[in-house]
Amino acid sequence: MAPSPSSLMFTVRRKEPTLVPPSKSTPQELKQLSDIDDQEGFRFHFPVIMFYKRKLSMEGEDPVKVIREALAEALVFYYPFAGRLIEGPNRKLMVDCTSEGVLFIEADADIELNQLIGDTIDPGTYLDELLHDVPGSEGILGCPLLLIQVTRFRCGGWAFAIRVNHTMSDAQGLVQFLTTIAEFARGAEGAPSVPPVWQREFLAARQPPSITFQHHEYEQVIDTTPDDNNKSMTHKSFFFGPKEIKAIRSHLSPHHSSTSTRFEVLTAFLWRCRTCALGLDPNKTIRISCIANGRGKHDLHVPRGYYGNVFAFPAAVSRAGMISTSPLEYAVEEVKKAKARMTGEYLRSVADFLVTKGRPLYTVSGNYIVSDTTRVGFDTIDFGWGKPVYGGLARAFPLISFYARFKDNRGEDGTMVLMCLPETAMERFQEELKKMTGEHEDGPFD
Repeated sequence: MAPSPSSLMFTVRRKEPTLVPPSKSTPQELKQLSDIDDQEGFRFHFPVIMFYKRKLSMEGEDPVKVIREALAEALVFYYPFAGRLIEGPNRKLMVDCTSEGVLFIEADADIELNQLIGDTIDPGTYLDELLHDVPGSEGILGCPLLLIQVTRFRCGGWAFAIRVNHTMSDAQGLVQFLTTIAEFARGAEGAPSVPPVWQREFLAARQPPSITFQHHEYEQVIDTTPDDNNKSMTHKSFFFGPKEIKAIRSHLSPHHSSTSTRFEVLTAFLWRCRTCALGLDPNKTIRISCIANGRGKHDLHVPRGYYGNVFAFPAAVSRAGMISTSPLEYAVEEVKKAKARMTGEYLRSVADFLVTKGRPLYTVSGNYIVSDTTRVGFDTIDFGWGKPVYGGLARAFPLISFYARFKDNRGEDGTMVLMCLPETAMERFQEELKKMTGEHEDGPFD
């Protein structure tokens, strides 16, 4: 088993960042983002990382050169990514398609891949090394929309890390772009297998706006009892395989166990453990917000190839004491309520709500947002070296946990959950996990 990544010391040698523009000339134009894209809560960059093992058939191929060239080809079709954001009237975001390019870093690390990956992987603990934050690059306006670092390891393996301005794409849109890079990296010629579609007016607010739902996830709450989120934060990953999920289900009635999905059970469990760990006032109002994709909804015909944001995060509301002391099925039912709210009409109502209310930030106080990316496809991106041993979001945020697919050293498929909590709360969170799963000191949560 790999040593704890948090205790690993290694050196990364990076070359100076360069800009990679499209390999051919592209249109110089302004493109508006949708009213889902340009909400306040999406004005940040989210990081994704993928790790690849050495592959004998790729000996002599430099992943840095392969990726850089494939990226330039992909940007011919996804040329808005090579531009910069500007604001129009009422802070409306637009892409100035300047073809300036995306930031690219070439790097080498004095470590082997198997030292980073064991039964768990904690990408958040060493992300700063594998995705260097170029000073001045993380702004929203006038900054590169993508930052990519390709890092070679001593063993012949390598890492691909990318940071994306969230207003441009959601996880599924990013996978579509990465798939195009991967196709060119493997030698494809011509257009991508799925041509990109802009059409951001598809999710513009209706005229006149029609708010048809109550949007608990955007309620502005005055927090008189801050819940530690401004304290020193720590990142940790937790693996939930068949054994752990079975242990969690044992806390449910037979009816709830058989009628609840893995996502519903795991999310309710994490919400409960997190609520207990934060020591919240039992009377405090808290929320669970489940990120739900609008693609595939029968009442929302998303164009094939659309790579903008197509999701909402409907919330269910409860009291902290009800989540921490009630049987687990209570939290499961709340998670189900949040999920059930998501329809195509709900997403259109969100767009109308945001424009009408001035694009408010989502609720911060007492909110917990979960994003399940296990089926998005980060774990299938093949640049020529096969599928990654890990592919997914690289870091959680104080209010947001991400789920990713992962296979442990025993070959068991499971869900890797990325968490971010204050240090003392993280210790209590691990104790809550052990209590609920019956794990001992040699269990997967140590």
